[in-house]
Parts: sequence; structure tokens; C-alpha cells
Amino acid sequence: MEILVFLVPLALALGFAGLLGFLWSLKSGQYDDLDGAAWRAIADDEPVSGQGGSK
Repeated sequence: MEILVFLVPLALALGFAGLLGFLWSLKSGQYDDLDGAAWRAIADDEPVSGQGGSK
């Protein structure tokens, strides 16, 4: 039970650090354009060549 003296404040500190990181990411605009990143991930960057071989 004595270990709880260390674990509870550690868990609270880590949770607070995670909350601060999340709030920082909101403030810096990480979640402004969610659809754009998804479309860029699946968009074709190069046209498909008709040779059928690898480069």
C-alpha cells in the first residue's frame, strides 16, 4: 500500500502532461484539416505507366 504514495501522484502527473500535450496540439492547429491529410494519403502521386514492370 505504500507504493500508492508514489503511483497515484505519478499517474496524476502523467495524465496532466498528456492533457497539456493535447491542449498544445489543439492550439497549434494540428486538427484543423482532418480531411486533407486523409485524401493526400490515398491520392496517386505519379501516373501509372503501362509497362507493368517495376522501376
